[in-house]
Amino acid sequence: PTSLLPNLAFLVSAPSALPHSIGSLILMTEPLPLSYVTAQEMRCLLHWLSRWTPAQRECFLRDLVDKAVPWKLFPLLENLSGLRVEFGKPPSIYECQMRLWNQWFRSWSEAERNEFVRQMEEEMPDLAGRFYQEVAATTQQN
Repeated sequence: PTSLLPNLAFLVSAPSALPHSIGSLILMTEPLPLSYVTAQEMRCLLHWLSRWTPAQRECFLRDLVDKAVPWKLFPLLENLSGLRVEFGKPPSIYECQMRLWNQWFRSWSEAERNEFVRQMEEEMPDLAGRFYQEVAATTQQN
């Protein structure tokens, strides 16, 4: 097949700058001009990622993979089973950060989502590499 990856419109772009390829995935090599707000959201998220525990980063990575492969059913069921309401207990800082991440991601354009992944590659290449491996593994399961 021409691609091991599903339709990852938010990850794949064809910029006018010279792209480089990882498999069949084309990545931007130059930063995308972003609005001030979006740039700050990305900067904030990358900062949080650098401070999170390995378990928290794993949770984020699963969430990012789930967003990259939205047609996958198992993560949806896993997320539903993980929902629990604890009355009287405020959310943790990490839970609040994950809620913001979800809000921000939904508001970003495909190009902005691409840019976040590009920035993650620069700041946290190991995590970005694992992300690509997880997405590729997910597509091979279907």
